[in-house]
Amino acid sequence: MNSYIKRAMLFLQDIIFTVKCPYCEKVIDRNDYACKECKSKFPQKGYETYAVGGYKTIAPFKYDGIFASGVKNFKFYENPSYSRRLAIPLANEIIAKYGVGCFDIITAVPMYYKNMRERGYNQSELLAKECAEIFNIPYAELVEKHKKNKAQHTLKGKERESNVQGVYRVIDSQAVADKNILIIDDIITTGNTLGECCKVLKKAGCKNICVQRFVRLLYNLKRLKKLEYYQFFQPLVLLFLDSCE
Repeated sequence: MNSYIKRAMLFLQDIIFTVKCPYCEKVIDRNDYACKECKSKFPQKGYETYAVGGYKTIAPFKYDGIFASGVKNFKFYENPSYSRRLAIPLANEIIAKYGVGCFDIITAVPMYYKNMRERGYNQSELLAKECAEIFNIPYAELVEKHKKNKAQHTLKGKERESNVQGVYRVIDSQAVADKNILIIDDIITTGNTLGECCKVLKKAGCKNICVQRFVRLLYNLKRLKKLEYYQFFQPLVLLFLDSCE
C-alpha cells in the first residue's frame, strides 16, 4: 500500500476511533505511542543476552506488568493497529544500540499459513513493516515457515530444538546474499525458533543479521524440568557478527 494512502487511512481511523495506549488501553493523543503513566515505567536501559546458536539479543522491557499487557493486547485480542505505537519503542531501541545505517532489509519471523489465516495477521510482520517505514528501509518476506510444528511453549528442553529443525526456509537466496538483515519477532524463549531462522538466512549467504524482538522469554537452563522463564517485552536484536556495533 502506498505510504501516503496508509497515512491518510490511519489519520481517518484516528479521527473516527479513539486512540488507546497499547499497554493500559487508556485513551491517548493520536500523535503519542503510550500514556504518560506507562511511559514513566519504561526502563532507561534494555537487556542483553544470547539466544541458541550464540546470537546476541537485546530487549528494552521486562515481560511483566504493563509490558505483558501490551503483548497480550496486541497479539491475542485482535488489536493489529497497536503495531503502529508498539513499533516506536522498538525503533528507539534499535537506534540506541545500532543506529540505522547497518541494515539493508527488514524482515519478520514468519507464521505457518494456517495459523496466519486463523489470527488474521502476523504480529511480527506488522512490527517489522512499521519499523521499515520509520527507518525508510525496504521490508521483504525472506523466510517462510513451510512445515507445521508443535507450539514451542508446549515442549521441554531438547524437544524445542528438534521441533524447529527444517521448518523454515529462505524464499529467495539472491534477495539475502551479502545483505545486512534486521529480523523482527515477538517472543523468544530458548531462542530455537529465532536461531533456526538465522541459520537458514546465514546459509543462504546473508552478511549479517540483527534480530529485533518484541518480547523476550529467556529460558533458564539451570531449571530444565520446571521450564522457568525470564520474560522480557522487547525489541530484541540478534547478530551473527558484532560488526554493527
